[in-house]
Amino acid sequence: MDAIMLQEKLVERLLCHRVKTSRQKEKQYVGFATLPNQVHRKSVKKGFDFTLMVAGESGMGKSTLVNSLFLTDLYKDRKLLNAEEVLFPPSLPLAFPFSERINQTVEIIKHTVDIEEKGVKLKLTIVDTPGFGDAVNNNECWKPITDYIDQQFEQYFRDESGLNRKNIQDNRVHCCLYFIPPFGHGLRPVDVEFMKALHEKVNVVPLIAKADCLTPNEIKKLKDRVREEIERFGIKVYQFPECDSDEDEEFKQLDKELKECCPFAVIGSNTVVEARGQRVRGRLYPWGIVEVENQSHCDFVKLRNILIRSHMHDLKDVTCDVHYENYRAQCIQDMTSKLTQDNRMESPIPILPLPTPDVETDRLIKMKDEELARMQEMLNKMQQHIHDGKD
Repeated sequence: MDAIMLQEKLVERLLCHRVKTSRQKEKQYVGFATLPNQVHRKSVKKGFDFTLMVAGESGMGKSTLVNSLFLTDLYKDRKLLNAEEVLFPPSLPLAFPFSERINQTVEIIKHTVDIEEKGVKLKLTIVDTPGFGDAVNNNECWKPITDYIDQQFEQYFRDESGLNRKNIQDNRVHCCLYFIPPFGHGLRPVDVEFMKALHEKVNVVPLIAKADCLTPNEIKKLKDRVREEIERFGIKVYQFPECDSDEDEEFKQLDKELKECCPFAVIGSNTVVEARGQRVRGRLYPWGIVEVENQSHCDFVKLRNILIRSHMHDLKDVTCDVHYENYRAQCIQDMTSKLTQDNRMESPIPILPLPTPDVETDRLIKMKDEELARMQEMLNKMQQHIHDGKD
């Protein structure tokens, strides 16, 4: 009985000690450690937006890849045109000369879809560029694309400078996937000119399309050739951020592999096939099955991880902090120069250049010296006049 009472007292003391310790910790706890949770709740409630541009010739698998990345169908109502409809579109009168049809214009088409996954909402906007590189004469075929990117920057700049800044719609292009044809020996002139025209305006991520057309050895050679040409022509593709020093070795190794994979050799498919007793997304050929999500077959999983799981926020940050800031600074500089020029033209008096601080200081000192000399001369005259009066 005494042993039981002793155990109860011991338990009671332990409980009292824990209560006192917890109360002491509560007194030392301020509460700002919950700020990340508050930001998380607010961000999830507000939702996220991401704008992705896809560019490349027709037939490179752009639509299929986008549908595979986001597990959605953005091109339900799309009609595939045959060769006659491409050269003689219904929207172009038959009276137009053939040369006008050869210089096919590039369209800009937006597809927006709201995706939700585990309570997190994403407003995804895909900017498609049908007609790019499809004409016989592709001279400056990238101009409508650069104009569209600048228009989105301009609209955001106007909204940001307006009175109502609470609900600004961000339609700036955060990433551009550029599809390089698998046939060939590297970059074509149109590929080089396109990426050089866009690399200062948007994050360019080059892809080798339809990688199942090539053997692993051919893919490796083509990647090396494309990387070498990108460096030789001074093209600034999207640079992955460096790992933090406190990251573990496994994460650093994965990050290194991702960087070495660029340009990504991708395959897209929305068809589910059976392979090794499992249903997977892939492409069925007479010689076997190409699995989209098999990393030994293509870089689709690595590209998806970069775009969505690991670097989506960094793509948006680079767009906002680098590309948009460059555009904004250029706009402000142009506005200031134009305002100064207008003031010079409207002013009836010619605006002289301001003197340097040293010249201005010397001029003021000289004026003060002359004024003091005049005052001293007047004082001498007054004293002389008083002295003559006394005599």
